[in-house]
Amino acid sequence: MSRSMLALLAGLMLGGCSADLDQLQQWLEQQRRQVNPNIAPLLPPKEFLPQAYEGGSGLDPFNLQKLAFAANQDAGLQSSLLSAELKRQREPLELFPLDSMTMVGSIEQHKQRYGLLRIDQLLYRVSTGNYLGQNFGRVIAISETSISLREVVQDAAGEWVERSSTLQLQEKAR
Repeated sequence: MSRSMLALLAGLMLGGCSADLDQLQQWLEQQRRQVNPNIAPLLPPKEFLPQAYEGGSGLDPFNLQKLAFAANQDAGLQSSLLSAELKRQREPLELFPLDSMTMVGSIEQHKQRYGLLRIDQLLYRVSTGNYLGQNFGRVIAISETSISLREVVQDAAGEWVERSSTLQLQEKAR
């Protein structure tokens, strides 16, 4: 087809669309006349009445003496949990995180039970009272299938709290 023929076809097609466009505009005008929107008027804003601050006779929440006293009390409570842990000599198994330790068994010698831990392909024997892990974890009980610990950790608020943890016997040790 030649260019002139294409231009003629395009002109005819656009001419046919203009009749539809006129009908569409008439229909839209008719719809606009029929619709009566009901919009509620906005309420006037409430009047703001400023008031003077009369808190001078009350307690000052930012008093430095009160803040220092509260901080010392909190530090005293927290340090009671942590002070004994910081004063003692650290044990070698406190260098490793608990998730790197695997309980592979337990043995009993002279009526005392020991837990067997595998850390980095080495085997370690622990007893009640030994410390494990990086959170001041102290072994409080050893059974045939688990080692129970008491850890001292910081919670979300930054306070030192006690937490219980358990290492379970692994059927297939690494």
